[in-house]
Amino acid sequence: MSDDVCIVGIGIHPFGRTDGLSGLDQGVVAVRTALADAGIEWPDVQFAYGGSDSAGNPDTMVERLGLTGVQFINVRNGCAAGGSALFSAQMAIKSGEFEIGMAVGFDKHPRGAFNALPSEYNLPEWYGDAGYMITTQFFANKITRYMHEHGISQTSLARVANKAFRNAVHADHAWRREPVDIQTILDAPLVSDPYTKYMFCSPAEGGVALILASEKKARELGKPLIRLKAAAMRTRPPGSFEVFAPSIDIGGGKATATRIASADAFRMAGIGPEDIAVAQLQDTEAGAEIMHMAENGFCADGDQERWLAEGLTEIGGKLPVNTDGGCLACGEPIGASGLRQVYENVVQLRGDGGGRQVPGNPKTAFTHVYGAPGVSAVTILER
Repeated sequence: MSDDVCIVGIGIHPFGRTDGLSGLDQGVVAVRTALADAGIEWPDVQFAYGGSDSAGNPDTMVERLGLTGVQFINVRNGCAAGGSALFSAQMAIKSGEFEIGMAVGFDKHPRGAFNALPSEYNLPEWYGDAGYMITTQFFANKITRYMHEHGISQTSLARVANKAFRNAVHADHAWRREPVDIQTILDAPLVSDPYTKYMFCSPAEGGVALILASEKKARELGKPLIRLKAAAMRTRPPGSFEVFAPSIDIGGGKATATRIASADAFRMAGIGPEDIAVAQLQDTEAGAEIMHMAENGFCADGDQERWLAEGLTEIGGKLPVNTDGGCLACGEPIGASGLRQVYENVVQLRGDGGGRQVPGNPKTAFTHVYGAPGVSAVTILER
């Protein structure tokens, strides 16, 4: 029998805005749903890793779930918090110490842009005073440079957003579930040139929980074997241009946290980008999905213009990307966002996607989440 880690239970609380429920409340809903999906009870869980950025410590949910003495560790790693929690959880099972555990993430962000502080990223106060901690501005500057270097048009940005909202129509957990046509997206007010308001995701609320088990335990539970073939989490190498970078290293190479995380994940799984049937890529803004298509090895820089025009990332395309609408349609509760991607891939591999189901009985799935100041987490699932 292999030493693969399997995902045996999934649960989600819908993303968006839920008045009357705290972020922790939404996390508890997700956990209880995941436990029921796995066919186990809370006392069966041997350990947990949880991520939340602004809605409290995840380990405090034991007061609601039960005081079992479970080992519960909090994770805080920017937008990659959920992916980092999952990475940690699978390592605990791979060690042989545990048979079954949980990764959970939730958040409840206030309306408006994220309020990043320079001191939290080892940056001087002048950097914030100059406006560079405003992510909408930073992301716009980064994609402007990328568009110039690789011939990407604003229409391609609009195509990404248009696809996201169309896919989300069929995702019950998504926040923005109405299609928006490309021209409306292009004509909408600019937030930071070249991004209009439809090209950014919004801080949101929601929760996701995943139950992980050894293959032996998964077989005992009688669950379909959705194997976590690879989980990689990496920080930025020298010379990479990442969120809140105060300058560009002119002599730097093309290495980034994402490139090394994805390369390591493919090596672990023993497959390549061409073998992936469905992918969820970080899309805090439309340009992120475009850049991450290349960074994760699915196409060359600049090829995204053709891929999007030809519909290659649509549900029925060569590589369906962000099948539930991604961050653009779901919003981003930081602690839950990376786990939502894995949740969606499990849905796809089980064949439960309904109107957003990838055709052809997909057997492999890829997730990529990215957080400041340059942290990437990648997973590869197989069934």
